[in-house]
Amino acid sequence: VQLVESGGGLVQAGDSLRLSCKGSGHGPGFGITAMGWYRQAPGKQRELIAEMTNGGRSPSYSDSVKGRFSISRDSDGSSIYLQMNSVKPEDTGVYFCSVIAGGHLPPIGDPGRGYWGQGTQVTVSS
Repeated sequence: VQLVESGGGLVQAGDSLRLSCKGSGHGPGFGITAMGWYRQAPGKQRELIAEMTNGGRSPSYSDSVKGRFSISRDSDGSSIYLQMNSVKPEDTGVYFCSVIAGGHLPPIGDPGRGYWGQGTQVTVSS
């Protein structure tokens, strides 16, 4: 499974940004059960901020982004997106997409669990 993020950059507080994550090598038979986005702020752990599952449940969000960010995916599941609205300086960090085969994504990212992209930097200026 390969994941490639794009869409990061430098934006001002209050702006919007859309991150994309293009996946390959994980067809329907691969057993992906959840996909999502993590954020790693400088000096902090990789935090799960948005997740969606293949079980038909509504997406879930961390309190820090709820109401501002939205996760979505293509109909074939090959790409996932993170729409970021009303961004704040505290949203600054490296954003990673991840998928996992079996269960949910862990709340703190573990590069040894699931599959990861290389990350894309988002910097929000005040």
